[in-house]
Amino acid sequence: MAEIVKTSLPGVLEIFPKKFLDNRGYFFESYRADWFNDIHLDHGWVQDNQSFSTAGTLRGLHFQRGEFSQAKLVRVIQGSVLDVAVDLRIDSPTFGQSYLTVLDAEKSNLLYIPSGFAHGFSVLEDAVFAYKCSNYYNKASEGGILWNDSDLAIDWKIKEPIISEKDALWPSLSEFIINEGGL
Repeated sequence: MAEIVKTSLPGVLEIFPKKFLDNRGYFFESYRADWFNDIHLDHGWVQDNQSFSTAGTLRGLHFQRGEFSQAKLVRVIQGSVLDVAVDLRIDSPTFGQSYLTVLDAEKSNLLYIPSGFAHGFSVLEDAVFAYKCSNYYNKASEGGILWNDSDLAIDWKIKEPIISEKDALWPSLSEFIINEGGL
């Protein structure tokens, strides 16, 4: 059984699977539906994604709007990242707050991020990143928050991140509130 830990943001969970080690290596269950059924989070995941990123890369902060909103279950297969979830649920007492954790291949930890959150990560060492989504990606429903927004004050643990042009152009949290009001 995995250890499931509640975080400072309601709904965000960190999961530590039980790892079995021996002289051949290790084995662990990276996902079991009953973990989520037991805590009433049965999503019926519909999409798995995987990316490779070099150290110093920053991806995010991304979300999907409306009927295409997504819960995510994220983990690192190789390397390590600083993973970040930002609460964008306008009616939440933790609206605008962030949860940060290091996901790495050695710990094999996972992070569950419910719908209504922006998600991003900075790559601390070359990493293969994998995640399950509760809904399909839809380009028209894509949104984001500026990664270096001073109101969020996230310490990404990298000095000069490699970012995409799109990630450099997302609105600040304040602009997002004015334009969209939240998720």
